[in-house]
Amino acid sequence: SGFPSVSATRPITKMSAPPIKPTKTADTEGEVIHRIRITLTSRNVQAVEKVCAELKNKALEKNLKVSGPVRMPTKILKLLVRKSPCGEGTNTYDRFQMRIHKRILDLHSPSEVVRQLTNISIDAGVDVEVIIAN
Repeated sequence: SGFPSVSATRPITKMSAPPIKPTKTADTEGEVIHRIRITLTSRNVQAVEKVCAELKNKALEKNLKVSGPVRMPTKILKLLVRKSPCGEGTNTYDRFQMRIHKRILDLHSPSEVVRQLTNISIDAGVDVEVIIAN
């Protein structure tokens, strides 16, 4: 009640994160450390969670910095279809939906270590996308 509001003290400005720069460390014999984002998508939750757990466990075994898995909001694709093919009769509908689950893992490691990590058996319905930020 006695405190000034934030807008009264200073104007609100939008801030963006600084660009990610590759860094060199001595423990990896001069290899460049990249920030690598692995995105997993699937219609099956158990398959995505299983692959996430395997990737994270392998990364932690190699003493890599891992953040995630970050669970993104589930996309629900809905389709409402009329049951009657000719349009006659009562207005009855079929409701179909497909749920798409997405997980994001961030790693800080050399790009060659990521090739070894992603060499695991991935279930059939899981899509993997690897982005390397330079």
